[in-house]
Amino acid sequence: MTARLPRLSDARLALTRPITARDEKERAAPLNIPAERPLTVYLDGRELITLMTLGAAPEALVLGYLRNQRLLALDDIDAVDVTWDAAGQSGTAAVATRGGVADLEERTARRVVTTGCGQGSVFGSVMDEVDSIVLPPEARLRQSVIYRIVETIRTQASVYKQAGSVHGCGLFDSAGTLLHFVEDVGRHNAVDAIAGLMWLTGETGGDKVFYTTGRLTSEMVIKGAQMGIPFLLSRSGTTEMGHAVAAKTGMTLLARCSGKHFMVLAAPQRIVFEPEALVS
Repeated sequence: MTARLPRLSDARLALTRPITARDEKERAAPLNIPAERPLTVYLDGRELITLMTLGAAPEALVLGYLRNQRLLALDDIDAVDVTWDAAGQSGTAAVATRGGVADLEERTARRVVTTGCGQGSVFGSVMDEVDSIVLPPEARLRQSVIYRIVETIRTQASVYKQAGSVHGCGLFDSAGTLLHFVEDVGRHNAVDAIAGLMWLTGETGGDKVFYTTGRLTSEMVIKGAQMGIPFLLSRSGTTEMGHAVAAKTGMTLLARCSGKHFMVLAAPQRIVFEPEALVS
């Protein structure tokens, strides 16, 4: 049965703001900076969380957050309505469900604060689900595709290149084609937004590759595993817990992905090494 899609507002905002800075010679210099804003999420009128975000895809961010926290199914959501104040400096996201959320207090009571920048958090019950996650063992990723993904991210038009101070995440297919790219002040926000987009379009993760510019913490690995994605790439490194969760879920973890260099930290059997790709 096809899921009933929720009604969504379209409340995207400009991602940067111009300011005037002074350089080392005291000269005025125009500068663009990321426009970080608090977005407070209300679930059936109950305040749930405040997320710091650029506002690039606020509705998808809220949906992805709800999905990754396992609070309700897509069918349960009637609407997500995001509104910003007149200056675009803060906003609210009103999530209306079709029949309420059972045991909401209990399900959100135990919460683990993570290392994710910009209000990273994972409800404790989600951490308990790691043992039940099974990623497709037959999935494979060619070395040449890894290089294609890294080059695509390197040349992607981005807020980071314009203003810095943000993280980006990209979802790719197994051939290295970019499907979704989202930037936000925190990498966990960017991954939640992509999770929301996948939820809306019915995309599954078994044949996908996820790339993040940020470090591979346990939160990032758990969210990737929840999305069913067997490959997680980063230009940064990992934490001990991130590595442990990857090993437990069988996720192939690649770090230090830059140019033609990468390190496979977990589940290397999924990588198809191609020595010729190093010299092509």
